[in-house]
Amino acid sequence: MSTKNGSKNKMIGLVRFLEASGVGIISEAEQIKIHLACYAGVGVSPIDAFYGGWFQEWQNYQSRKNFEYAQVLSLIDIGNQEWLFVGVYKVLSRKKAPDGFLYTTRLLPNQQELIGRVVVHHVRTRNSYILNKPTIQLPIVEIRQEKMTMQAFPGYNAIVLTHSSLQNVTDQRIASWHGPLACVKGIYLITDTKSGKHYVGSATGSGGIWKRWCDYAKSGHGGNKELRALLKKRGAKYAEWFQYSVLEIADTHASRDEILIRESYWMEVLRTRKFGLN
Repeated sequence: MSTKNGSKNKMIGLVRFLEASGVGIISEAEQIKIHLACYAGVGVSPIDAFYGGWFQEWQNYQSRKNFEYAQVLSLIDIGNQEWLFVGVYKVLSRKKAPDGFLYTTRLLPNQQELIGRVVVHHVRTRNSYILNKPTIQLPIVEIRQEKMTMQAFPGYNAIVLTHSSLQNVTDQRIASWHGPLACVKGIYLITDTKSGKHYVGSATGSGGIWKRWCDYAKSGHGGNKELRALLKKRGAKYAEWFQYSVLEIADTHASRDEILIRESYWMEVLRTRKFGLN
């Protein structure tokens, strides 16, 4: 069911909808805080954490005392002033953690069928944490047929994966990604989005690009000398800055020498031996 064709000011608000659905949400402003989860460009994005099945864990760590309320209503930014509903949580406790605070929360019952399916409209200002107020309508613009999941394979020329997205794809062995990436060899690009440096790599063996990218998802460096040294210096979590894309594909019958020639070509084009991570 979708309600996108209606006028937003006539759409039912999310809080009222959750109340009508039997979710034990507290509507008073003093008791519930709305978390507008956005990607700040550092670490794992909230949508990747959701796709990976650990959004609650991601949210429980806060740099400040943001959840000093009875409940938290959580939304994830999906662009175009639209937000994905990912649950209402009861706040149980808080303790000090390195560089912040670790909350213990519990998902309220009667909402599992709604999480990841309800999309609301909201114009965010600067704040990522706001109190629920009568003026905040959070009108529902869509109730998706299926829970939102990791995007399907977009084609070799359109791949742009964060490290956490790559881990989701490989850990879940998403079929739409596994098939195309396992059946081709080729040249890929890893970009350190913090420094801007590139690494050009090649997949020459059985299992194609999929096999190589599984190695990166697991270790962060895939056995590459420069990447291994970078993560040793910066720490394993630095791999969260890595972005993955495909430069060129070859069928599984291409020889190792043919692919290595093309790898050298791309290293020269992008000057990754002198200015990058090769």
